[in-house]
Amino acid sequence: MSILDQMINIGHIPDNFTYNTAIETFCTAGMVMQAAELLEFMRTKGSTMSSPTAKTYTIMIVALVQNDMMVECSKVLGDMLNSGCVPDVSTYKELIEGMCLAGKTEAAYKLLEEMGNKGYPADIVTYNCFLKVLCDNKERDEALRLYQKMTEVGCVPSVQTYNMLIVMFFRMGDVDGAFETWHEMSKRGCTRVTETYCVMIEGLFDNNATEEACFLLEEAVNRGMKLPYRKFDSFLMRLSAIGDLRAIHKLSEHMRTFYNPAMARRFAINQKRQSMNLRGK
Repeated sequence: MSILDQMINIGHIPDNFTYNTAIETFCTAGMVMQAAELLEFMRTKGSTMSSPTAKTYTIMIVALVQNDMMVECSKVLGDMLNSGCVPDVSTYKELIEGMCLAGKTEAAYKLLEEMGNKGYPADIVTYNCFLKVLCDNKERDEALRLYQKMTEVGCVPSVQTYNMLIVMFFRMGDVDGAFETWHEMSKRGCTRVTETYCVMIEGLFDNNATEEACFLLEEAVNRGMKLPYRKFDSFLMRLSAIGDLRAIHKLSEHMRTFYNPAMARRFAINQKRQSMNLRGK
């Protein structure tokens, strides 16, 4: 902290960006107590321009969690809320990601609970940030536990919530789990959008459930959904690999209503030729 001391002694008041950088450097170097001392200095002796921000507290809380200093973490969290630093989506995201990546899932749940008790309940965006970390790490049980908690507290799952769960199940090779989530959307009145269909179709193809993939692809076409061009390409190649010429033709015709007709037709013809070559015709 000698450089900061020198700055203050010669009349240069560091702003919170400078302090944040110093605190983050201390934390990265494993000097958590020094970082905590600097935060306390900012909080009690800093100027208006150098008072801690939500970012400052986030850096400190994540470092304390990673070092299993949960008592200190709870104190800093209390200081944050008492100071009027309102946690936004970005704050929640960084805190939860930091805790989950440190293997402190229970601490993340406790954070949500404490924030809620102090009048800062998590919204769907915050829950989805938490869920994304769990799904990316294939923590199936924890992801489903969080989903259950969301519904219990009255937070309505979004399309993104279900899409993330579906992707996780497919990545784990659990086709049944993906379909259960697909049907859960319908039960809860959550409309399946184009992205959801793409996630399902792609996941089914990846897991060799080609019949189900083709069924949903045809359903998407019949509903007039505009699939992203890259998905059109991907699905046409999948159909080519299994030799489904009828489906290739139907998807191509559908594709031409949204994209350049000549391009769509040319691509479909190439896929048909490749498919016929694979089948030896």
